Amino acid sequence: MSHIWTAEIRTDEGKGASRRLRHANKVPAVIYGAGKDAVSVSLTANAVKRALENPAMFNTVLTLEVEGGETETCVIKDMQRHPATGAAFHIDFQRAADNILVKKVPLTFVGNSRAPGVKAGGLMSFLQSSVEVSCVAKNLPTTINVDVSTMEEGTSMRLSEIVLPEGVSLTALSHGSSDYDQSIVNIGKAKRSK
Repeated sequence: MSHIWTAEIRTDEGKGASRRLRHANKVPAVIYGAGKDAVSVSLTANAVKRALENPAMFNTVLTLEVEGGETETCVIKDMQRHPATGAAFHIDFQRAADNILVKKVPLTFVGNSRAPGVKAGGLMSFLQSSVEVSCVAKNLPTTINVDVSTMEEGTSMRLSEIVLPEGVSLTALSHGSSDYDQSIVNIGKAKRSK
């Protein structure tokens, strides 16, 4: 999934300049990474607000067409929001060339109602809603589906049991210790009446 955003080079930097941009309905941002110099840009606040209505945008490779600069391929690395309104206050974009990206990706659990443990009366508990992955930009998933349809009561599923898309790895499992292989979902045993 690729989306095109339009940005303008900004020459004024600092708190005062950022404040003036926000009053002009713009969002200050910076593009960095891939061994190149950082570039300060601004985006139209309304376009940013519309784009961010889709939560998958945080794990989508974007094309930033920079007026007065180069077209950049990047991902949203960080974003500050206004504490009261929640509007985007500042965005950090990381260039997404052939370098390895590290991003948090949401987990989508599928097959909950079909799980034998749930049918037997066990309660399914979701212990993690996202995982940190590393991959090149072209392999970055917007979400990772976790099939829980075969889980029995009294069982759990660990990070190592997630079926990952090709070219994607979990950073927690790269440490080489089983201590990092945490549970992501479990089904408790159903209470039986005596």
